[in-house]
Amino acid sequence: MDKKKKHSFKSRLRAFAIWQKLGYLPWQKPKEKKARKRSGDFYKGAFDSIPFLNDDAKRTFSHLLLRPGYMIRDYIKGAHERYLAPLTALIVFYAFFALVAAVMQPVQQRHKEINPVVQMEAEDFENPGQAKTFSLLKNTLATLQKGWVYLHLDQYPEEVDTQHESSLAALEGTLRSQGIPFFAGQFLLLWLAMSLALRRRHKQRMSAYAAASAYILCQFSFFMLFALLFSFGKSAEIGIVLITVLLMWDYHQWLGVRWKKSFWLVLKTGIYYGLLCVLVALLAGVAAYAIASFRT
Repeated sequence: MDKKKKHSFKSRLRAFAIWQKLGYLPWQKPKEKKARKRSGDFYKGAFDSIPFLNDDAKRTFSHLLLRPGYMIRDYIKGAHERYLAPLTALIVFYAFFALVAAVMQPVQQRHKEINPVVQMEAEDFENPGQAKTFSLLKNTLATLQKGWVYLHLDQYPEEVDTQHESSLAALEGTLRSQGIPFFAGQFLLLWLAMSLALRRRHKQRMSAYAAASAYILCQFSFFMLFALLFSFGKSAEIGIVLITVLLMWDYHQWLGVRWKKSFWLVLKTGIYYGLLCVLVALLAGVAAYAIASFRT
């Protein structure tokens, strides 16, 4: 009896591994829906056109949780009819997450204090070369800080001085409450970071990187939802360790690389992502200084 149970468990694991790679079990025939004889079934087919409730959405959800990299590979190779389109999936699934987050974790205005980037001054250095280098570094860090604040004016109300900044802060707060920066800004940054990290040895089209980044952000939103539910609305953060593990899993399945290689690809993606974030903050800081100087 025990041997049968063990054999059954091993068989199920083997079947699950086959399903992960193929997306279906080849020895099973597709289930045919039997027509139900009902009178006055007014809700029949009512949910087929709703993206989050139809069969494609359910399949996309389950495959992103259990075989995310293989699903991305299948979609890029042409299996478009089985899953939600990447951008549609990102908008729909993150809209659901934003709805749950709004119920469990009402949006609160977060006020943050700005600390000086560096407390030292260039005059503290006796060597003129060191003083010049330090002054350049400090100005660059100050520009980065200014750019970060400029992109988060809704969280730094004490930095709002003009009507232009007040309008921008209101716009940022509205967009942030709707989750727009997540599936717009982060989607673009991850798309570019993945294309830079994978372009040499894993050449793909830009549309393939776009599809992969959208599905990966959908995957992150699932785990953010789980974190929100398990913490009873206290936090939706999933942490850098879990993000690294999920990306390693995705690259391992999608690109067919070993775990060690997958880790280095994740590291490269993270480095490019960080550099792009710095570049965006630097450009925002330069724009903030330019606008301020133009108004004065």
